[in-house]
Amino acid sequence: MNEPRWLDVREAAVWKKYRDLQRQLQSALDRQLARDSVLSGADYAVLVPLSESPGDVLRARELQAELGWERSRLSHQISRMETRGMVAREPCEDDARGSMVRMTAQGRAAIEAAAPQHVETVRRYFFDPLSHDEVETLGVLFDRLLASLSRDTD
Repeated sequence: MNEPRWLDVREAAVWKKYRDLQRQLQSALDRQLARDSVLSGADYAVLVPLSESPGDVLRARELQAELGWERSRLSHQISRMETRGMVAREPCEDDARGSMVRMTAQGRAAIEAAAPQHVETVRRYFFDPLSHDEVETLGVLFDRLLASLSRDTD
């Protein structure tokens, strides 16, 4: 068995900063949504891909893949959102075992009301502190990291 490749001091510090950034940014976004809209962070996460898809509808498994959530988590979230009139489940015409998730008019209104302040929060905490060149560099780095993950999960 190979020895673990432990993080050195510099790597451990960068990794901790990344985790702290991820946690604090998500917390700031969730607080903003709770303060300024009727949506939770999970509601918003579900509505974004639906709002970007033709007809405001996706197969449940496509939505699950987009979000990176477990099937049970998505199912519970969709149930909560159905109860509040944000989404509706529909049978899948192509596959009797599958289901479709459609954003309702109420869901569309909620995300359109929430989006301006949400994107302002993203801009304030994520993009505004960075220069144009730093944003470009970050995009390149994210692409490299995502490509590495894709290679290992394919």
